[in-house]
Amino acid sequence: MSATIRKRIETLRREIQRHNRLYYEDAAPEISDAEFDALLRELAELEAKHPQYRRPDSPTQRVGGAPDQAFPSVRHAVPMLSLDNTYNVDELRAFHDRVLKLLAEEEPRYVLEPKLDGVAVSLHYAGGRYTRAVTRGDGRTGDDVTRNVGTLRGLPQRVRAAWPEFEVRGEIYMPVSDFERINAARDAAGEKPFANPRNATAGSLKMLDREAVAQRPMTLFVYQLVEAEAHGLTSHWQVLQALRKSGFPVNPHNRRCRDVDAVLAAIDSLRAERDHLDYQIDGVVIKVDSLPQQRELGATAKAPRWGIAFKYEAEQAETRVNDILLQVGRTGVVTPVAELEPVWLTGVTITRATLHNRDEIERLDVRVGDSVVIERGGDVIPKVVRVLEQKRRGREKHFRFPKKCPSCKTLLVEAEDEVAIRCENPSCPQQLQRRLEHFASRSAMDIAGLGSQNVHLLLERGLVRDFADLYRLRVEDLLQLDRFAEKSARNLVDAIAASRERPWRNKLFALGIRHVGVSSAAVLASRYPDLDSLLQAGEEELQELEDVGPRVAASIVSFLHARGNRRLLDELRELGVLGPEHRRPAVAQSLAGLTFVLTGTLAHMTRHEAQAAIEARGGRVTSSVSKKTDYVVIGADSGSKAEKARALGRPILDEAAFADMLQRA
Repeated sequence: MSATIRKRIETLRREIQRHNRLYYEDAAPEISDAEFDALLRELAELEAKHPQYRRPDSPTQRVGGAPDQAFPSVRHAVPMLSLDNTYNVDELRAFHDRVLKLLAEEEPRYVLEPKLDGVAVSLHYAGGRYTRAVTRGDGRTGDDVTRNVGTLRGLPQRVRAAWPEFEVRGEIYMPVSDFERINAARDAAGEKPFANPRNATAGSLKMLDREAVAQRPMTLFVYQLVEAEAHGLTSHWQVLQALRKSGFPVNPHNRRCRDVDAVLAAIDSLRAERDHLDYQIDGVVIKVDSLPQQRELGATAKAPRWGIAFKYEAEQAETRVNDILLQVGRTGVVTPVAELEPVWLTGVTITRATLHNRDEIERLDVRVGDSVVIERGGDVIPKVVRVLEQKRRGREKHFRFPKKCPSCKTLLVEAEDEVAIRCENPSCPQQLQRRLEHFASRSAMDIAGLGSQNVHLLLERGLVRDFADLYRLRVEDLLQLDRFAEKSARNLVDAIAASRERPWRNKLFALGIRHVGVSSAAVLASRYPDLDSLLQAGEEELQELEDVGPRVAASIVSFLHARGNRRLLDELRELGVLGPEHRRPAVAQSLAGLTFVLTGTLAHMTRHEAQAAIEARGGRVTSSVSKKTDYVVIGADSGSKAEKARALGRPILDEAAFADMLQRA
């Protein structure tokens, strides 16, 4: 029984971490907020019942995603914690009861704010001037996005604040009207539309071209003055008024509520207004108004006790399934999609909804012609949630999952350890389409002008069969195609050529290795500086890296050593795409032969920076403490690894001692 519970806890941790990366780092969520919170809640309950399996690096103890390696990391002076979520009135009243108990029955007032579905940011000012912007990151360390945020309309470059130095926090978002205009332009240019305004915002903030960021119509609302009591303020409502008076954009729909009943009335009122707003909200945030009461209530490692997010239920609509189609993804997974009678839902017309996999079709017993209820919670891909069986007329048709790939007719394969059904033909046309789109995407090779329509055209005309063929394209090849004139052809060829200079981590992600996302590609790139060094790594060695488990390691080795992939990698090397990286000057190998373990959060460097510093000096970093470990470097919240090091008598270095060792090395 205990083995089953432990296995479920580990499965939940991996799944939650994957969805965190998709949401915070890739801006490509696959599930709704409610589904994510259900996973997190199940994990928290299991950890509470079985504390022997609790770990300090569990998603229940952490906030959001890891910092992006493409931007400098900045440690927050005051952690940017997330809020606990609730989806029903009973849980909200339970929150109020907890507040009352902790305040010894002292009745609090509340402030209610619309919960924007955007990107949280910390803004720093000195002498009334804007000086820095940092993303939430993992709550303790975020990305320095000062230059990009500086382009936002609505961001005051100078303010009339009475405070000499201060930090405010807010939410960056893209208005719905502007989002629709951008998507229309992307569609006309043959580029893949953004899934929703939040994805567009997150992706825009991480663009390396500041001029391109300036073209994205983003703005913000601020909602917090950090350490406001030190600036002479005593209530959150007073903070909001002071920020507005200083020139910051503050949401006009914020409300002050005398008690929890007034909060519930305000929630209902804002729910009725949400469809008329020019920005997306997925709920409301409720905060205790008094700052001294907030201080008294305090916070857990992950969330403050003085605030909570009330999420609105996912919106649903009824429609009819006209057909069930199959899509083949870049890794070969075959996904069924319901073609729907068009229906209006959450501000857009929905014509398709995912059915996930064959098991989901069987579970729902969905048939062509069925009346169904669809849901678009969290503004991710719509899904069918239930079939209205009472509306069947006997003419509905069962869907039979085919045995062959709908794109290339290769026999499909069912893996024993997953529900996915795959096409394993690397030349499958639909896979090629998706792989090339991924290769050209912003987080990968970032090739402007190579959207889905142009990829389809190049494949259809036989000009491209794989990644390498892109680098053989000439302007005269493109001029044969209807969509290209001299200027657009030249622009695309130049953009493809420029992508040779992308960082190695982007190239690794672009290859589309199964299970290797943006974060794990950065981890691999920090350990293996080029293709040759990565090719020499075995599965056991790869598993020593953070975020690389047995399944990921096996996938990497399998990809790199498959005959067809080795040929492609060699071609890309010959074309100058996977050439040697610019190496840093050699460092004395003073830590050669020494094994280190890193644990906890360091104040002045990220985990990847510490690992890179050790490896640059010849040392080795592993993930677990053993008798063979030479040094354990501990930061804040170091947890069980520090305890194990003490039990085994292994030398422990705090951050100051570690920095001294690096300096002497």
